[in-house]
Amino acid sequence: MADVAEVLQAIQDPTRRRLLELLRPQEQSVRQLTDAIDVSQSAVSQHLKVLRSAGLVAVRPEGTRRLYSVDTSGLASVRAWVDSFWDDALEAFVQHASRTDAAPAEHRPSESDADPTGAQ
Repeated sequence: MADVAEVLQAIQDPTRRRLLELLRPQEQSVRQLTDAIDVSQSAVSQHLKVLRSAGLVAVRPEGTRRLYSVDTSGLASVRAWVDSFWDDALEAFVQHASRTDAAPAEHRPSESDADPTGAQ
């Protein structure tokens, strides 16, 4: 599983986030990615190296080309980290709800408190 800090550092760069967006629908070569954004081929390769190191991009050789695609498993560590906050929030809600249910009930209007004229 990828390190959360490494993944967050990798995606903090707007060019790398753009590359991930470009790779999201389909795998692409460095040349295709270079044509799609205003960055040199060597810069795209460097960004892809960082994304690969973080576990966010996979590469597949095809003849003389290398095709890159998003590796969603690389986001698993970040998702688990974010989910841990969600789990904490849900647990706090459950604890609050349990305390609220255990507290004496407020006076709620009953049928005997209804309008004596029978009007509603």
